[in-house]
Amino acid sequence: MRPLIKGEAHTWLSPFEKSIEAVLALRGKTTVILASGDPFFYGVGATLSRHIPVSEMTVIPAPSSFSLAASRLGWPLQDVTTLSLHGRSLDLIRPHLHPGRKILALTSDGQGPADLARLLQESGFGQSTLAVLEALGGPNERVSTQQAADFALSGINDLNVCGIEVVAGEGAHILPLAAGLDDHLFEHDGQITKREIRAMTLSALAPRRGELLWDIGAGSGSIGIEWMLADPSMRAIAIESNSDRAARICRNAASFGVPGLTIVEGQAPHALAGLPAPDAVFIGGGGSDAGVMEAAIAGLKSGGRLVANAVTTEMEAILLAEHARRGGSLIRIDIARAAPIGSMTGWRPAMPVTQWSWVKP
Repeated sequence: MRPLIKGEAHTWLSPFEKSIEAVLALRGKTTVILASGDPFFYGVGATLSRHIPVSEMTVIPAPSSFSLAASRLGWPLQDVTTLSLHGRSLDLIRPHLHPGRKILALTSDGQGPADLARLLQESGFGQSTLAVLEALGGPNERVSTQQAADFALSGINDLNVCGIEVVAGEGAHILPLAAGLDDHLFEHDGQITKREIRAMTLSALAPRRGELLWDIGAGSGSIGIEWMLADPSMRAIAIESNSDRAARICRNAASFGVPGLTIVEGQAPHALAGLPAPDAVFIGGGGSDAGVMEAAIAGLKSGGRLVANAVTTEMEAILLAEHARRGGSLIRIDIARAAPIGSMTGWRPAMPVTQWSWVKP
């Protein structure tokens, strides 16, 4: 190809941002950019479009890796989940692991398929079929298929896509699509917003695509994690002062496939300083500490939602006062669970929860 290049040739730099800066420096001059991959699926086109209007570009895409992979496997692309795991955590695949689902995942390198097979095996999906499609569209193209549990391929081309037909074994770690996931799915020390309360809290928080949540006094991180599971565009910051719990939140986020959850280890309200303004705030712990409620309200965007739960009389008094001052919705949630009483069964009430929901003018 080099004899065909009449202008000055430049190779891609590392880190990638340096090349983008070099391209921007040539703005106004005729410039040709050659790159692999779909230009507008985590590709150079998507990156450049954040700096240069599309009216200044002429984009000539080739068939994407996903299109080529779907054609080799005979999978209708509209029925397939497509993920880029290139340079990203493999944990991102976890929310998509549902029985019968077909997934096409772009990996980072030749080790990626083996790592993906290991994740499937460890999560209870070892019976899943894993197809590795290498160097698609080139002379060294190869398609190999194995069960994840028996994966033994080696010498895999760095340019590869994995096709997964998901099969769940007994006890597989399947993440339901509904809000209010079972408490036992989370690692916690008792500091967790319980399942039923969590479902009602997330309903009150009313997640909308692309929004940012502050989860103050995050405990196990369950609220922020389920907020992010609502849509891949969701963002959350978990603020937690206890170092053991902060580490636990990190593990839970990975286990639930939302490794992008930001964890701030520190005590509110001081830990809130400098954080990007949230679209919604949840106060589950430490809300009775001096200045926390005021700082949360001050940081919240106009039109944003705040939801605070109270199980102590001190926090309840704060919520009653805020409701009297600002309005909003105030509810009391009482949950009772069936439990053995001798040889019979009776109702054991959980601690009642007072919940205040408010929209900032």
